[in-house]
Amino acid sequence: MSIIIKQHVIDPEICIRCNTCEAICPVQAITHDSRNYVVDVSKCNWCNDCISPCPTGSIDNYRTVLKANAYTLEAQFGWDELPAELSKDQLAEAGAATPASPAPQEPVTSATQTREPGDTVFNSAQYGALLPPWSAAHAYTNLYGPKAAEKSITATVVGNVRVTAVGREYDTHHVMLDFGNMPFPVLEGQSIGIIAPGTDADGRPHHARQYSIASPRNGERPGYNNLSLTIKRVLEDHQGNAVRGIASNYMCDLQVGDKVQVIGPFGASFLMPNHPKSSIVMICTGTGSAPMRAMTEWRRRLRQSGKFESGKLMLFFGARTKEELPYFGPLQSLPKDFIDNNFAFSRTSGSPKRYVQDLMRERAADLAPLLADPNAYFYVCGLKAMEEGVVLALRDIAQAAGLSWDSLSQALKKEGRLHLETY
Repeated sequence: MSIIIKQHVIDPEICIRCNTCEAICPVQAITHDSRNYVVDVSKCNWCNDCISPCPTGSIDNYRTVLKANAYTLEAQFGWDELPAELSKDQLAEAGAATPASPAPQEPVTSATQTREPGDTVFNSAQYGALLPPWSAAHAYTNLYGPKAAEKSITATVVGNVRVTAVGREYDTHHVMLDFGNMPFPVLEGQSIGIIAPGTDADGRPHHARQYSIASPRNGERPGYNNLSLTIKRVLEDHQGNAVRGIASNYMCDLQVGDKVQVIGPFGASFLMPNHPKSSIVMICTGTGSAPMRAMTEWRRRLRQSGKFESGKLMLFFGARTKEELPYFGPLQSLPKDFIDNNFAFSRTSGSPKRYVQDLMRERAADLAPLLADPNAYFYVCGLKAMEEGVVLALRDIAQAAGLSWDSLSQALKKEGRLHLETY
C-alpha cells in the first residue's frame, strides 16, 4: 500500500506575495517565482513557524496525497488556485493505505532553532517577534479581499508627489488614497494590497502587490478616511537596461482622480506601542521608511496636541545617496528633541560606504540602555540583505554592554520588542 501524507501548500488566490513565509521558514522549504510562493515537500518539517505570521491565511492549507505523487514545485508554480482535495475513494483507488496518516515530521533540531547570526544561513524566525507590543491598538485585518478582485475596495487618488530627487535608476513617489464613505481603518505598521489592472503575459489577472502604509492612523490628512504609500519603481536594471515593474509603475503614474482597487488591510504584529514613555528605535532602508514615517508622524501629532508623553525616538535610515532617501527634507526639519536621526549613505562620492549597522555601532552607548529597557521597541524594515547585519549589530552592542544576548534576544521576541519586516 502507498503511504499517504498531508502536504503543506499555499493558496495562490489569497496569497499577497509578502515574503513573510519564505523569510521565516527555518529550513528554507518555501520559495517563489514571479507568480507563486510554494512549499518543497522534501524540506518541510512541519514546524509551523510560518502559520501565524501569514497576514491572509494562505499558508494554512494542506492536501492529502500519496507520498509518491506529492505536488512538485513545478506543479505548484503553475497553480492559479489550489487543486481539489482527493476523496477517500480516489486515494483508495490509487492503492493508498487508509485511514490517512499524517506526514512524517522531522524534529526541529537545535541546528534550525539556535543558529547564531553570522552562521551560514541566518534565520530571522529566531529573532523577529510574532506578537505586537502589549500596548498596541487593535488592528483590523482582511476587511476586503483578497480571494477575488470583486471583494476589493475602490480608493481615489488624491495626491501623487515625488519624494526623492529625479534619478536615472529610480523614482520614488508618495501616493495618497481616499476611501470616501467606505470604512478602512488602519494602524501604523500595517499594509495594503494594490491590484493593478489588466493581465499578465499569460492572460491572467495580476496578483495584488503589497505596500506598507506611510501615514498615521488618523490619515495623511487628519480626520479623513485616507492613507498614503511610499512607492519606488526601478527604471534601470544593473546593466542599464530600461525596466518597468507592473504594480509600482502603475502606482507612480497615477493621476489625481484615478481609481485604484485595494485589498486589506494586513498585519497585526508590526505595530507601535502606545503606552507613555515607550521608546521606538526605527531601522530602515529605502521605502522601508514607510511604516517609520507613519509611527513618527503619529507621535508628532500626539506631541503637538499635548496628549502623549512620549519616550525616545531614534531613526537609522540608509540609502545609497541622500538624493535617493525618501522624505530627507521633512526629516531634517523635525525637532532634535523629538527624534534622533541617523543617516547612512553607501554611495556618496568621496566618502566611505556606511550602512545602518555601522551607525548603530557608533551609537552603541545610546542603544544599549534601550535594549535593556522593557519599554523600548525595535523595528527593522527594508531590503532582506540588511536584516542579518542589523541583528549582528544589536548582538554586539548587547554583549559589549554585558547583556546576555541569548536571554535578551528571546525576550525581545517574546515581548514583541523586535520586529523584522524585510523583502
